[in-house]
Amino acid sequence: MKVSNKILSGLIVAALCVPGTVSAATYRSDSDTSLGLLDYLENEHRAARDKQKVTPEETQLLKDTAEMAKHLRYPVDPTKAAPVAFEGDDLTWNQATGDFEAKGKVKITQLDNHRFTGEDVDGNTITQRIHIPGKGHMMQLTPGQTKVLLDGYETNYNYKDRTGTMERAKGQVADSYMSGKRFEFYPDKIIIYDGTKTKCSAQHPDYNLYAQKIEIYPNDKMVMHHVKFLLKGNVIMTKSKYEVDLTKDQNPTDWLPRVGYDKTNGVWVEQSYHTPVAPHVDANLNLMYTTKKSWRNDVNMGWSNRTVYTRVVYGYFDDNDDNWLKKEPSLLWGHNRRIGHTPFHYGINGEYGRWYQNGIRSNHNRYTFGISRDAITFAGWRLHLSSSYEVTKESYDDSTVRGFNYDAVLIKDFDDRWSGYAAYRYQKNNTQNSLFDFDNDSFSRKIETGFSYRLDDKNRIAFGAKYNVEGSDWDKLDYYWFHDMHCSQLILHYEGRDNTWKVKWHFLPF
Repeated sequence: MKVSNKILSGLIVAALCVPGTVSAATYRSDSDTSLGLLDYLENEHRAARDKQKVTPEETQLLKDTAEMAKHLRYPVDPTKAAPVAFEGDDLTWNQATGDFEAKGKVKITQLDNHRFTGEDVDGNTITQRIHIPGKGHMMQLTPGQTKVLLDGYETNYNYKDRTGTMERAKGQVADSYMSGKRFEFYPDKIIIYDGTKTKCSAQHPDYNLYAQKIEIYPNDKMVMHHVKFLLKGNVIMTKSKYEVDLTKDQNPTDWLPRVGYDKTNGVWVEQSYHTPVAPHVDANLNLMYTTKKSWRNDVNMGWSNRTVYTRVVYGYFDDNDDNWLKKEPSLLWGHNRRIGHTPFHYGINGEYGRWYQNGIRSNHNRYTFGISRDAITFAGWRLHLSSSYEVTKESYDDSTVRGFNYDAVLIKDFDDRWSGYAAYRYQKNNTQNSLFDFDNDSFSRKIETGFSYRLDDKNRIAFGAKYNVEGSDWDKLDYYWFHDMHCSQLILHYEGRDNTWKVKWHFLPF
């Protein structure tokens, strides 16, 4: 479901996000106890575990090339091919022509962590090419290149030029499971024709992306042309072009439907669509149907670069307490950047629009100036500090709320299973002095704390709590169980204070 984000919490969350980690939208709690901060840490752990997964054959290749390095000198000239070792049950080589044939269990290993295996292999050592006419296996663990573990047919490769082809191939490319009618390998890219991509490791994935042509540029981007999203083999939607920046964290699971249940909305189904319009410009449509509140859709379009953004939104939005509000429409804008070479960041953010809730319509005008600091680390803890001055005006009752907000958050990874946090927050706006209850508590001073624990590869539990300092009682006690299934995830959420359950089901990232 759509969840709003408080500005100061957003500043801290942004500080936690670094390129290469998985988006927290992938595995996300919807508690307003700041438990989402630990979702980011869990996603970092997942990404690290994925990178550390090494198969026995990968270990053997690295061991073999390390042994080769003891006896062979890697060329100083990077334009030259890495030294190659040939192994086979029956090897024949013509020294004059360079032609060779190898039969049986054949291995061709390059010192740069490249290996081809097959039953029958031929080629030429002068032109530095190999040919596997039948089924072949390719491993590419070369530093700086895309990781490749493929099985295919009719393999041709020139290990001097680092170019080649493989037909009807299937396996792992980078962090995805991919297949294609034809793979083409170049020093700076991989091209796949009639290819599929998924992160579902099942033999028959529940979902994947199909594209007529896929281009993968290592540590840069992946471009897919004439794309179809397939769910159980059925075409759900199509795109003429889909591009992923591999240096950033992008998660296309919003293409997939999400299903859930909670007391306020009943059973709900949500589907999102994202469309690039122009450089730095995108449009988004979120469709949501609930059995208790009917349709709750929203649409938005915006422009952004590294430091500035502006976005127009229209439709229904809910917060973590299931308070719905309609924006008819609203303009969001902001400018956020680091202050010189200091550890400090500043942000100027605002919103102006027409808000509607519970029969009340008001021109809502909010603007905020905030300052945050890079994390202060000590003894494994990370301390995040931020403050802002916020002004909110409403036309309905001609009211104005202004004042400072403060955040101090401690976060720690105890190990790759345990993580915890504690936070003190002061937010001037609350339901007592604001026209709308959207994204507001009934008190200003609060303490938040919680933990996350991964039971095993498929199960994680988490707990988040919020304490009302002014009322001296616990306002929120949220319990979560995240369970990874075949290619999807089930999230059970029990709200201890309200004694209610929420259930959410969504696909894992692909």
